[in-house]
Amino acid sequence: FYHGSGETNTTHYGEEIGDNRIHRIWSELLESSEFSQRRKNIDNWNAAHPNRKRGLAITPVKFGISFTLTHYNQAGALVLMYTDGSVQVNHGGTEMGQGLHTKILGVAMKELGLPAEKIRLMHTRTDKVPNTSATAASSGSDLNGMAVADACRQLRERLAPIAAEKLECQPEEIVFENGDAKGPVGSVPIDQLAGIAYTRRISLSAAGFYATPDLKWDWNVGKGRPFHYFACGASVSEVEVDGFTGMHRVKRVDILHDVGDSLNPAIDRGQIEGGFVQGMGWLTCEELKWSDRGVLLSHSASTYAIPAISDAPGDFRIALLKDATQAKTIHGSKAVGEPPLMLAISVREALRDAVGAFRTVGDFALPSPCTGEAVKLALETVRSAKDEAWLL
Repeated sequence: FYHGSGETNTTHYGEEIGDNRIHRIWSELLESSEFSQRRKNIDNWNAAHPNRKRGLAITPVKFGISFTLTHYNQAGALVLMYTDGSVQVNHGGTEMGQGLHTKILGVAMKELGLPAEKIRLMHTRTDKVPNTSATAASSGSDLNGMAVADACRQLRERLAPIAAEKLECQPEEIVFENGDAKGPVGSVPIDQLAGIAYTRRISLSAAGFYATPDLKWDWNVGKGRPFHYFACGASVSEVEVDGFTGMHRVKRVDILHDVGDSLNPAIDRGQIEGGFVQGMGWLTCEELKWSDRGVLLSHSASTYAIPAISDAPGDFRIALLKDATQAKTIHGSKAVGEPPLMLAISVREALRDAVGAFRTVGDFALPSPCTGEAVKLALETVRSAKDEAWLL
């Protein structure tokens, strides 16, 4: 499934996957996580421990990136350069702790060839960049990064002829890096170029814009191409379950995720870690409880359990897929916000595997979230089936 071309590489809503990497991710993770050997080790461990069992599972994720409301897939930017070569960057994305501003700063640095201290990233304001789309759908850096890059490239195109004149070369031979405009022979400081541009009445401000291409979605029939690309990943989780209480701990997690050419590996790793642990909460402890009158009972920090730092995997191994440049995205990168949440499904399936290790006959149901109470009830079902089989 999802390989080759045509029907085997097309979603149920009619979009071809394109450069599908899930098979490479799957095989590389099986090897790096030592899945087969650990499977044998866990089976042996379970046979020697009647009251505690371990479970192991691997699950993939394929997550489409773009707003399905097509007109949201646009972004603007305003980049201002001053005569001292300093730059002010404005974009329409909202920084909420996910590292968007840091990634946008990196985009501007790479596009203009300037160090971080020469660039000031401004707070998002609609009087600078109007009509902004929501910072959601994991598309913040995709959309706003491309808009900022567009504005920066406009400024480069205005400065390159001046540099070429000074260095006696062609504008297309000019490279902006390390604070200079460099030609085949020699270089000119960018701040000097900015001063010259000002005296020649060349604009040093640029409005950038980006609209994700080739998107089409028909809500009436549920067909089309709603996504620019797909972010893929896989995770292997190992858990241990207490047969008396139903409580568990996540012993080890291995993740291999495709972020393209990462704009900032540290941020992307942090997003993967956070998304995964958030997904663990969704699937193991964040339970909505209602009264018989329809009143929400789990409505506060004292009644609605979320993961603590102590719930994070004891051994947490995250790797980014290598050689994974994504075409037609900002610097070859991919979105990373929401997809890792789904990787936590491997924890749920590992819990199912562990509960199953207690049984010799019958089947059992394991709801989501797999709270300690839910696991304990599943274990009681398993034990009841075992007792009935013994009586027969």
